[in-house]
Amino acid sequence: MKNFLLAFVPIFVAVDALGVLPIFCSLTQGLKKIERARIIAQSVFTALCLAVAFIFLGKATFKFLGITVGDFMIAGGVILFCIAIVDIMNPQKHHQISAQSLGAVPLGTPLIVGPAVLTTSLIIMDQCGIFATLVSVFVNVLLAGFIFLLSGVLIKILGEAGARAISKVTSLFLAAIAVMMIRKGLMLILLIP
Repeated sequence: MKNFLLAFVPIFVAVDALGVLPIFCSLTQGLKKIERARIIAQSVFTALCLAVAFIFLGKATFKFLGITVGDFMIAGGVILFCIAIVDIMNPQKHHQISAQSLGAVPLGTPLIVGPAVLTTSLIIMDQCGIFATLVSVFVNVLLAGFIFLLSGVLIKILGEAGARAISKVTSLFLAAIAVMMIRKGLMLILLIP
């Protein structure tokens, strides 16, 4: 239990489901409840598959391809930045991302399970063991899905105008998060000889 708690807390912070919730609301604004539920299921499935595969194959894959964690963070940041810019520049268009792929990218990855979660998982695995890491990732991703399921309540409280306003603000935050990921990736690359 101790190892689980030691693994759970850093992964909870890395997943940041509450921080992703406004972005989820923005991306799924105007969708029917059943479509939103399908997107949540797709995002949880994508996030779990990626995280579990990465826990087992991450170190070997990075080493084989010559990829560093910094490279990974920069790539994730560029993807998020592009999504944010498209949303900001096209205010008339509600869904710039296909509802068919929305759950996989950007929700499943890089928002729920992105470079922060993957890197944290590799570190935690060395400290707490593979079982505690797997259970922690599984619980945190399911918790994110549950929080997304409750997003309808938030939309009802805000109304359509409030949801649109939050959509634009979250796009700016998404761009800022992307820049932060790129900056941290560059710092890792520049600091590693």
